[in-house]
Amino acid sequence: MADLSGLSDEALAVFAFAAYHRLSSGQTVRSVIQRDGMGHKASDAAVSELTGRGFVEADGEEIRFTGEGERALHSVVSRLRGDDIPKKA
Repeated sequence: MADLSGLSDEALAVFAFAAYHRLSSGQTVRSVIQRDGMGHKASDAAVSELTGRGFVEADGEEIRFTGEGERALHSVVSRLRGDDIPKKA
């Protein structure tokens, strides 16, 4: 499982944004928009942090999840669904 410990809230928000799109669309999310031209954008510090940890690659317009980032996003979605919580017998 990917280690998200120590990430800033802004960096975690990138995963939250991607998880929202994953859950609302039912489709695999491999990238999210970095700047939408309407004033919404991911924090440059968050993108730098995620790039430094090897979770994403970014070009100023798009944030693409690396293999490790995709595994981390899958983990986030699984936790939201409660998949990692042991079932009672």
